[in-house]
Amino acid sequence: MNNLNLWEQIIQQTQMRWVEVLEETFVHIQLVFFSMLMAVILGVFLGILITRVPSLVPLILGGTGIMQTIPSLAVLGFLIPVFGIGVKTGIAALFLYSLLPIVRNTYTGIKGVDKATLEAAKGMGMTSKQILHKVELPLSIPIIMAGIRTSAVINVGNATLAAFIGAGGLGDFIFLGITRGIDGLIFLGAIPAAMLAIMLEFFFNKLERWSTPKGLK
Repeated sequence: MNNLNLWEQIIQQTQMRWVEVLEETFVHIQLVFFSMLMAVILGVFLGILITRVPSLVPLILGGTGIMQTIPSLAVLGFLIPVFGIGVKTGIAALFLYSLLPIVRNTYTGIKGVDKATLEAAKGMGMTSKQILHKVELPLSIPIIMAGIRTSAVINVGNATLAAFIGAGGLGDFIFLGITRGIDGLIFLGAIPAAMLAIMLEFFFNKLERWSTPKGLK
């Protein structure tokens, strides 16, 4: 293996492990999907909540912000006693890391809605619930989607660390490559992960344009 250059190592490892790459890519997508699904549901809810209860802003934004400052491996270590080793811990850690951009952008988007627009909605007799669903959320969609996109792309990279607690994913190849000193294996995990991140970025850009009200495009 040491006699091969990096490109030859990548080709050789791909030929030997392409089935494993497909399997671990699917696991990687699952880790990102389920963690993001929970993060979007809770993150948007919390973002809306703190626009209605301003006293909770420091607590919720501060709490989700603190999660971003804790090293990923430390979070995994803290969660192992709760969920054990494996996929559940990986999803829980990714979920916690995904919250801040979604909560912050939801809050920022709703608070940024023009006051005159809100007054006009109230003047039309809309209830607070109707204003939220028909005015504030539609106008906030571009900012909320930007937060979701940021979380999803970051999550693809963070999901590689799940390999350290037996959750699988493309991080398995990176971890194996580091322990065995095989650069080709590292790239076998890193390249598909980078491609997934780029594809997610493209997907959410398209989704953001599709979901944005026509008057805001």
